Amino acid sequence: MSMKNYTKDEIRQIVKEENVKFLRLMFTDIGGIIKNVEVPIDQLEKVLSNKMMFDGSSIEGFVRIEESDMYLQPELDTWMIFPWGSEHGKVARLICRIYNTDGTPFMGDPRNNLIRVMDEMKAAGFTQFNIGPEPEFFLFKLDEKGQPTLHLNDKGSYFDFAPVDLGENCRRDIVLELENMGFEVEASHHEVAPGQHEIDFKYADALEAADNIQTFKLVVKTVARKHGLHATFMPKPLDGINGSGMHMNMSLFHEDGNAFYDENGEMQLSDTAYHFMAGLLNHARGLTAIANPTVNSFKRLVPGFEAPVYVAWSGKNRSPLVRVPASRGLSTRLELRSVDPTANPYLIVAAMLEAGLDGIRNQATPAPAVDRNIYRMDDDEREANQITDLPSTLHNALKALEADEVLRTSLGNHLYPSFMESKRLEWASYRQVVSQWERDQYLEQY
Repeated sequence: MSMKNYTKDEIRQIVKEENVKFLRLMFTDIGGIIKNVEVPIDQLEKVLSNKMMFDGSSIEGFVRIEESDMYLQPELDTWMIFPWGSEHGKVARLICRIYNTDGTPFMGDPRNNLIRVMDEMKAAGFTQFNIGPEPEFFLFKLDEKGQPTLHLNDKGSYFDFAPVDLGENCRRDIVLELENMGFEVEASHHEVAPGQHEIDFKYADALEAADNIQTFKLVVKTVARKHGLHATFMPKPLDGINGSGMHMNMSLFHEDGNAFYDENGEMQLSDTAYHFMAGLLNHARGLTAIANPTVNSFKRLVPGFEAPVYVAWSGKNRSPLVRVPASRGLSTRLELRSVDPTANPYLIVAAMLEAGLDGIRNQATPAPAVDRNIYRMDDDEREANQITDLPSTLHNALKALEADEVLRTSLGNHLYPSFMESKRLEWASYRQVVSQWERDQYLEQY
């Protein structure tokens, strides 16, 4: 999405010309959920003067009640008018950074934490970390009360089109709304599973890309609702079909260009690319807790449904965790295929960057590429190829994160304990629920 460095005067002028009546001050909590404080436009001067306060104790993972007062400081280059508006006038948004009352950045803000890790990257001699996300989602029908059902809106499959792909009109409207908001949409299509869709938009600098993912989710859900549908980014809403991922394409830059590209290197990849890749692979198990942060995430990470299960890389096949797409030159990149759309984009981008930088610092070397279908290998073959498994549950992923000092550092001293506490509570709650599968299997048998 093209970003503009708006000035305060330009925003004031746009407000008058476009009849903006409300302003949403947006931020993201530790669980990746978009939050906002909506104010009438007569509060614009207070917002632009960085004087807008809110109660941080009401947001998961932020602060205790005795530390609740916090400031919302808008990033002016995130100014945007929502295309759907309201009968009372247009609604605009600003994404905000959260600050303490003493004027310091609040490090429980996932966005502030990503900025901190990006500063580490720049100190290491790199100028930019580009991210190209590939988010997938399902469209379900709503019932007569406007509640989501489990009825999919089509029976389409990969790259199908109408009349099989009944979500095409909704997906097209989503694309149009995104383009109206400045997104450069590169592709949109039906995915493998019935009711499943993917819309890919142009890569951006890490911080902007994380912002874009959050905006994208908001647009998808809003437009789907207008079509009488519910859009969900839940990784595995139905069993027996493919789940939704959010593959993350990434490339690192320095002053001379793409740091992953070397015309004379093996596969035309630089040593930096191999070191960065090794960092991703070495920290893959701990990364899983951040890339796949829900109980449901692990219902997607199983063999047979195209999601990665094993820690390996390849430039030729799509079964490993990390893939090297064919493009070279400025487009040279690595693709991490395990991430799903419930991941907090600010946290997972920071974690991927920290893991890669650790690989560079230690000049780590990845195991040889695996160009065979890993799902068809037996245990001995995988062991011979140095292929290990990703964690199979949220519980195991959290244990791997706890043991990974580098990834704990990527979250920082405030976010890490809050994240762990939240996810351990989620796992504990899940363990206490008796599922229908268990009743079907055991109620009569025992």
